[in-house]
Amino acid sequence: MLSIILEELHAIRDANARAEFAGLAARTEVLERETNHLDIEIEDACLAAFARGLSEDELTFNLMVFRSLSNLERVGDYAFKVARDLETFAPRTRSAMLQDVLPLIDLLSEMVERLAFAFSELDLPAAREVMRLDFEQVDALYEQMNRASLTRLVEHPEDTDVALTVGRMARNLERLGDHLVNVAERVEAMVSGELPAARAAG
Repeated sequence: MLSIILEELHAIRDANARAEFAGLAARTEVLERETNHLDIEIEDACLAAFARGLSEDELTFNLMVFRSLSNLERVGDYAFKVARDLETFAPRTRSAMLQDVLPLIDLLSEMVERLAFAFSELDLPAAREVMRLDFEQVDALYEQMNRASLTRLVEHPEDTDVALTVGRMARNLERLGDHLVNVAERVEAMVSGELPAARAAG
């Protein structure tokens, strides 16, 4: 699922870098449907594994995977929504509002790559790097996009629909990052044996 999600983000990044958006929504929708199908397949595989019985380590891993499926499915949904908005509105404006999309997509792509490594190798530093990138960089760019959107509303009220769309894109990208963090926290909890809530309380 993570490789398909990364392909979605790369499609968005490449379209935005080239300023060629025709067909972007259709391409990412196909990828998003593939994510949905994999979600169902992996869920069925986890349920079958639970039914036949697992060792403690296998059960812990399969539970982590099972609980992460909804997050990964939502990541695909958010990526498709951003692609759809870009195809619809980006050709109408190459303003500074949209310039923040590219670094956000690059950051989120890096997070997906690190999460894939953390997931496959149960690598604690990689999982924590996903969280750090979100808290330190993605959230800051999200706020920057919001400020640009509000400024556009004030300075160019005739572009209200574009400004509101940029605000929606910013929220979708920020939420995409949040779902990646949720999965990274599960990897961290599994590897370290420490629940995020317990760590925060300490």
